[in-house]
Amino acid sequence: MHSFKAISAFCLLLLSSQVAAFGTFCPATFGGTKCRLQMSAVLEAPTTVNTLRNIAVIAHVDHGKTTLVDALIRQSGVFRDETQAMEAGERVMDSEDQERERGITILSKNLAVSRNGIKINIMDTPGHADFGGEVERVLNMCDGVLLLVDSVEGPKPQTRFVLDKALQKGLKALVVVNKVDRPAARVEYVVDSVFDLFVDLGATDEQTDFRVVYASGLLGKAGNEPDKLAEDMGPLFDAIVESIDPPKVERTEPDSLQALVSNIDYDNFKGKMGIARISNGSIRSGQAVALAHPSKEKKTGRIGNLYVFDNLGKREVEEAHAGEIIMFSGLDKVEIGDTLVTNENSGANAAEPLEPIAVEQPTVRMTIGVNKSPLAGREGKFLTSRMIRDRLFKELDRNVALQVAETESADRYEVSGRGQLHLTVLIENMRREGFELEVGPPTVIYKQNPETGKLEEPWEAVEVRVPEEYMGAVVDLLNMRKGELQDMGLEEGEGLSVVKYLVPTRGMLGLRSALLSSTRGTALIDSVFDSYRPKIQGDIQGRDKGSLIAFADGPSTTFGIEGAQNRGQMFIKPGDDVYKGMIVGIHQRPGDLEVNVCKTKQLTNMRAATKEVKTGVVAPVDMSLDACVEYLAADEILEVTPSLFRMAKNPDMAGKKNKGKN
Repeated sequence: MHSFKAISAFCLLLLSSQVAAFGTFCPATFGGTKCRLQMSAVLEAPTTVNTLRNIAVIAHVDHGKTTLVDALIRQSGVFRDETQAMEAGERVMDSEDQERERGITILSKNLAVSRNGIKINIMDTPGHADFGGEVERVLNMCDGVLLLVDSVEGPKPQTRFVLDKALQKGLKALVVVNKVDRPAARVEYVVDSVFDLFVDLGATDEQTDFRVVYASGLLGKAGNEPDKLAEDMGPLFDAIVESIDPPKVERTEPDSLQALVSNIDYDNFKGKMGIARISNGSIRSGQAVALAHPSKEKKTGRIGNLYVFDNLGKREVEEAHAGEIIMFSGLDKVEIGDTLVTNENSGANAAEPLEPIAVEQPTVRMTIGVNKSPLAGREGKFLTSRMIRDRLFKELDRNVALQVAETESADRYEVSGRGQLHLTVLIENMRREGFELEVGPPTVIYKQNPETGKLEEPWEAVEVRVPEEYMGAVVDLLNMRKGELQDMGLEEGEGLSVVKYLVPTRGMLGLRSALLSSTRGTALIDSVFDSYRPKIQGDIQGRDKGSLIAFADGPSTTFGIEGAQNRGQMFIKPGDDVYKGMIVGIHQRPGDLEVNVCKTKQLTNMRAATKEVKTGVVAPVDMSLDACVEYLAADEILEVTPSLFRMAKNPDMAGKKNKGKN
């Protein structure tokens, strides 16, 4: 009896093993392969890619992100020799013309360096609040962040914004106290302030237990103690490897491919190229894939060229695996927020699309349209509404925080962004490309609260640092702009007075130039979007001076400008063409004044009584694009050409005013 049971058990065991073998090795038509993949996906624990680190460098503007990344590049053997390093210059990552001119990072960029057999993908991000959309989409590609904080200033408004986004995604932060070589450095205070910021933002215990590295990006030194810096950035490299978690992968099978597209690039030969981080699976060159989105139709195609980032450039590969950041061509309809999935076997085994990138909504809008001034068409190459429309909608491919909408007018478009700088960078790029534009004044975007039904407007958290003797002027200006005082005190490091306000974005328009004027250029102003709050009734005081308006068309003359400059500061010089309604200067009093800058001196054979009086023409005020946009009042427009900025009264608004008077 016992032998019979033993034989039966042996037969059952043999039969089950045969069934298991059949299920493993049977062809796809019997579902064997599918069963194997599903079982492995369920049973396999997440794997860790220990030879890879993906990090984003985040900080407030001017805290030294790009300089620190420069030091990491130079000490990781990217450059062939010292000559090549000198040719690259300083701030290698700031490759755009505007970035070098303004001294800020505008676009996030990818690079990769190797250290002791470990590849580190680094993403350099902007520090200005207006380009927060760049930071938000880059955080989807990384496993941890380097939070840079100035050793004197400590955490600033934008530090709070970028850290909050990183903590919400569950990322761990490696805190780098930069510029510790500054004489006024206060390292202990900065570290304590960063800890308080983590707690205030609701960080987990694991996130709050952050590691601190002290560095000087300019000197290319780092260390674990502020007074014991090594001769290179070695301690920072070691901290990145030890403190930033490597990518964790749930599934590695090719059919489980998931790669969220977070950036778009363009190549003149290969066309539109997507940049994505592979979350699961693997991808190879020439593979049949699809671009999936939860709210859009699937777009199919094949991968053309496949690249991974290598040093400052990219390297073509045949295959890439989960955890890696890739760039690919061949899919012209790729958009930020799409998920790359497999389309082999018509996508029968394809994974679900990932959650698309969510970015903060814009708060400021401007109108951009066809230049219709009497002097239009003299310089630009792109003048028509169709050309302007195509360029604006093309910008949406990679600028995720921007929105473009058509208006009632066929030759004018409404462009919305995070702030005034966000929009002026776009306008400046279009100007350099050869566009002629007519730009309206910036206005804020109101929203209706669905719960209360009240109209709400955006508010900004503003921090101004200024010498103590100018504090009264700063407080007066902020109060006139309906600001609410939050904090006031004295900064220990550099002896500056610090004042923190909550100000409506309406009040922030044009405020920077007024603050700089009233403080003789000494004010340091930082602002970041805070929240939407109920709209303040009534208007907020803006510019306190009017404009000098041209009386007639024609070239300006020395005689005409000599007579007009006694009324205020001029924007033009002798010989400049003007037209009726053009703004030629700032009136020294409230209200506009028409002046005739085209007036010529009557020539006679009589000696004038004022012959010996020599007044001369005062040099005009040089107005940049940002200064012009800040100057604009509600009834004024800006004419942008490749070489000139001209402001004028809006003829449409003037017509409405005249009708109201009648």
